[in-house]
Amino acid sequence: MVPEIVIAERAGVGADGHPRPTEDHVVVLDNAVLLLDGATSSDPSQPPGGWYAERLAQRLADDLRAAPEADLTDTLTGAIAKVTSENALRPQRSPSSTVAAVRWLDNRVDALVLADSPVVGFGGFGVDVVSDDRLARLRRRGMLQTGADVRRRRNAHDGFWVAEADPGAAAHAVRRSWRRTTVDAVVLASDGVSIGVDQYELFDWREVLAITRADGPDAVLDAVRTAEKQDPDGERWPRPKRHDDQALVLIDFASGGIQGLP
Repeated sequence: MVPEIVIAERAGVGADGHPRPTEDHVVVLDNAVLLLDGATSSDPSQPPGGWYAERLAQRLADDLRAAPEADLTDTLTGAIAKVTSENALRPQRSPSSTVAAVRWLDNRVDALVLADSPVVGFGGFGVDVVSDDRLARLRRRGMLQTGADVRRRRNAHDGFWVAEADPGAAAHAVRRSWRRTTVDAVVLASDGVSIGVDQYELFDWREVLAITRADGPDAVLDAVRTAEKQDPDGERWPRPKRHDDQALVLIDFASGGIQGLP
């Protein structure tokens, strides 16, 4: 069965509070979906994170079209290497991006997550959150206070891993595979959406799926934005930007795309 795919995207604001183009990028292939969230850089000498996310997403898409059943970690490793070489990028001095990828084959559904854009699977196995919490743990411990802190701990064994100019980061991605027959739906989200679950506690992932199926993915984005507007100065929910970019993708394997979990 070919899954139904629905997408919602919305730009946030920059660190200065002013609107700017989204740095999230979603690509839909015949048997895969990619969601990349470029990290906002405080260094004006670097290209923006959205620039990097767009190029890495396109390279990943091209490579998966050429080899749709290839190992996802190997494909990501090669894509990072190619973008690094083509643009003369240097580790610790380059823009970066999260990577969330879902790929379905005849017998299984694969997920890969690098940094904080989670993938959530729903099905006979329950609700399976594929997430990389290394960034969140460092933030909770107060270890990412400055740009220098982020650079020092980026792609380091005592830090976090993200797509940048180090192809070896791909080996640290979180992976999952589910039998295709057990999968009901899969959701991909950038952290501008997942914050509504993890920090604001507006809903859980099962409710995200239900809202998306009933009212569309924009309803989830609206709920997060409404909460943020009620806390404009980040007093209740401290955050670096009033509104982050948002991207939410539902890959619905259920018949007609309307059936909920049992």
